[in-house]
Amino acid sequence: MLKFLKMEGIGNDYVYFDGINQDVPTDETFIKKVSNRHIGIGSDGVIIILPSETCDFRMRMFNLDGSEGKMCGNGIRCFSKFVYDQGLTDKTTLKIETLAGIRTCELNVEDGKVTSVCVDMGEPITLCSDIPVNYSKVEMVNAPIEIDGNTYYCTAVSMGNPHVVQYVDTLDFDIEAIGPKFEHASLFPESVNTEFVKVVDRE
Repeated sequence: MLKFLKMEGIGNDYVYFDGINQDVPTDETFIKKVSNRHIGIGSDGVIIILPSETCDFRMRMFNLDGSEGKMCGNGIRCFSKFVYDQGLTDKTTLKIETLAGIRTCELNVEDGKVTSVCVDMGEPITLCSDIPVNYSKVEMVNAPIEIDGNTYYCTAVSMGNPHVVQYVDTLDFDIEAIGPKFEHASLFPESVNTEFVKVVDRE
């Protein structure tokens, strides 16, 4: 029997396992089963808390399709709350080892519980070779790309994992249908998180 906690940060939800005090499977079948919103717990994936030889903790993050991700800002904030609230540490500044490098998290604590976490995500990565993006120019900024027969004007950036951002006039479309088209496009060899942005006003 495995103990877990489901947490979410700004709607980004993961199932958290303490991998220090229990052995947690990391195979694709297990991750998919846990993440399934119909027959599993339901989440955007799984995050496992592990010991680290160089930091306070090590974070492993798995996407709902079973693949391993490098980093998640919302995920690491919940990770920090988990380790403090569950008594795995009494520190309020944590160094956490991830596949995207070491991240520093500052915990705000009230009445013995973490109320918020600020994470230093580092400088944005904009070089296509480092994101990575299979694109002919050094950077992809508001560049036209074709996805599923439609043209989108995209900017690629990484904060430890690949993202592609596009400004749109309306959000009235099936994001859940188009999102996977970006995610699995050959343009993004390590998959990609896709953001659609609508400017409401200049304030």
